[in-house]
Amino acid sequence: MSETRPPLPSLAPPPYVSPAKRIEEFAGDPNFMTSLARGLAVINAFQERKRHLTIAQISHRTEIPRAAVRRCLYTLMKLGYVTTDGRTYSLLPKVLTLGHAYLSSTPLAVSAQPFLDRLSEQLHEACNLATLEGEQVLYLARSAIPQRLISVDLSVGSRLPAYCTSMGRILLAALDDDQLQDYLAHAELQPKTSRTLHTPEALWECLQRVRHQGWCVVDQELEQGLRSLAVPVYDSAGHVLAAMNISTHASRVPIAELEKRFLPLMLSASRELSGQVFRPL
Repeated sequence: MSETRPPLPSLAPPPYVSPAKRIEEFAGDPNFMTSLARGLAVINAFQERKRHLTIAQISHRTEIPRAAVRRCLYTLMKLGYVTTDGRTYSLLPKVLTLGHAYLSSTPLAVSAQPFLDRLSEQLHEACNLATLEGEQVLYLARSAIPQRLISVDLSVGSRLPAYCTSMGRILLAALDDDQLQDYLAHAELQPKTSRTLHTPEALWECLQRVRHQGWCVVDQELEQGLRSLAVPVYDSAGHVLAAMNISTHASRVPIAELEKRFLPLMLSASRELSGQVFRPL
């Protein structure tokens, strides 16, 4: 793929389309269940920093009428997905079951686990596998080292911004130029630390280097002190399907050691996993 940078499109964010308006687009479709769509929108209104929401707040976030939000929450409470303190509502752990079947049964996650465990044992660091979902990376599998905890609380199903994570940059670099330009034009790019690359121009240049070398180091861009190395995992057609990384503390492992000692083991595991899971029929 050419590394010549075509002109970036306008960087103005696209008009926000609320969940309610997206649901309205299916009005008239007799097979579309509006009540189900609204229930899912209510669940998605909760975020890491907004774990407790009132009916009014959910209605404002989704543009779904308060009466409909109230019925959705009532139903979710009866089914064990939501709880309330009388004023605010929050999700219960049962919500995790909605995605557990996929995360636990996908061949990639199941097959990758032994490789992640082996790398963690060899390198004494946490090892992860993720795919790209929208503007975020979605963690499919993880092998953590208890004595190597970092402040970022990660587990299977966790999401992080793609632009400032090593796995995210592997996955973004695998997009074609049009897809990548669209991402850079519309993604919310914010500096997480003083080191974070957060302009479209800087990220474009960085992702060209990732494309060329086939691996990525991100040094304290998501969190101060957090350093990670990621490599791609391919399908049988040679397309990047997922990314695998090792995360460590910057004071413990220099970048030179990541590239000299960690990278060969990571690339070897990636080749072995890709060949095992996605061998052509």
